[in-house]
Amino acid sequence: MAETVIKAENLGKKYIIGHQSSGGYKTFREQLLYRANNFFSRTKKVITGQQATEDNLEEFWALNDLNFEIKKGDRVGIIGKNGAGKSTLLKILSRITEPTTGKVFIKGRVASLLEVGTGFHPELTGRENIFLNGAILGMSRAEIKRKFDEIVDFSGVEKFLDTPVKRYSSGMYVRLAFSVAAHLEPEILVVDEVLAVGDAEFQKKCLGKMQDVSASEGRTVLFVSHNMPAIANLCNTAILLRAGKFVKMGRSDEIIQDYMLSVAADNTNINSAIKIRSDKAKLLAVSIKQNDTHRTDVDIAKPLSIDITYEVLENNLICTPSLVLKDNFDVEVFASFNSPSASSGSDKYYGVPLQKGVYNSSIVIPGNFLNDNTYFADVYLSKYLQEIYTYAEKAILFNGIDSGEMSKEYHNKWIGVVRPKFEWHTEKSH
Repeated sequence: MAETVIKAENLGKKYIIGHQSSGGYKTFREQLLYRANNFFSRTKKVITGQQATEDNLEEFWALNDLNFEIKKGDRVGIIGKNGAGKSTLLKILSRITEPTTGKVFIKGRVASLLEVGTGFHPELTGRENIFLNGAILGMSRAEIKRKFDEIVDFSGVEKFLDTPVKRYSSGMYVRLAFSVAAHLEPEILVVDEVLAVGDAEFQKKCLGKMQDVSASEGRTVLFVSHNMPAIANLCNTAILLRAGKFVKMGRSDEIIQDYMLSVAADNTNINSAIKIRSDKAKLLAVSIKQNDTHRTDVDIAKPLSIDITYEVLENNLICTPSLVLKDNFDVEVFASFNSPSASSGSDKYYGVPLQKGVYNSSIVIPGNFLNDNTYFADVYLSKYLQEIYTYAEKAILFNGIDSGEMSKEYHNKWIGVVRPKFEWHTEKSH
């Protein structure tokens, strides 16, 4: 049985939030009077035996009652919406902050990359910071020297190695910081969303390195990201957090599916899905239709349509609907917008200044194109995608279901985000 290297018991972290009293901006004189009155108020409470507390303060639990175990060699993705407590959890595991309640047991050295410049001294050079980080991890100078060339080569910043890191770009910072964290042989590697700062090539390189140190060297990796494909490709396990609470832990593909479904469930109506609004056009509804029936479960062997209903709020407005279809890992399947080539010139409203009123546009997805999967659609109303009037994230969710036709030919899960049924033709040359 795999050894437990991280164990959280009833873990919680509380912050005290101060709120500015109503009345808007205060002058310096008003601030001094407010502080003086608050001081005398607290002093009076102490004298009279009351508990002295600041006015306008609120308790906020960033994490509350978390319990989980992580085994040696696990690659664990931590996912959830902004504010779910992901970064706070990593700070506790990295011993940057202490928990308010509960305990966390960690076995092994931890290397963390939580934000640009974590663990670096800005006045020191890249070379000096490599040795500084190694010393913080408890490594000898000889151990650091043994890994030094490998670190520099991976980071790609050799030319600037003797330059103070305060002069590095954010991308250079991340390159060197990740390289140091990954190569100085920690038992546990903790990486936050900071990798998003790097370019696509370096992100891919980092994900490969994290997979390598876990699979071949048995080290544990904790990875926070909003990039679901990256989580799916790297992590064998995932933890889902919601509003500071532990929801569940399990196989990464299953946890990602639950997370994406919960995001869609939060968009219970079109208003909650809308992220951009304007006084030019308003998105009213998005629906899925198959066989003239509105539904959320569709037969992937048959055509279906995505219908977009919207209102134009001013006269003579160019308004073109468009959408991006995504799968349950948030991978973009395709994008489509109303254009002359898309409508073959048959849409009489394309490119025409519209008058005030309600319009309905639809896109038809042919049968034998989508996979048996869960799909989401982001919907836009814009002027040729140049000026966006309104945008709805995950405005609709639907499930593509295999009725059995294609599973007769292929019995396992079909590879890819789509499963088009193309025609094949074979001839014998001789």
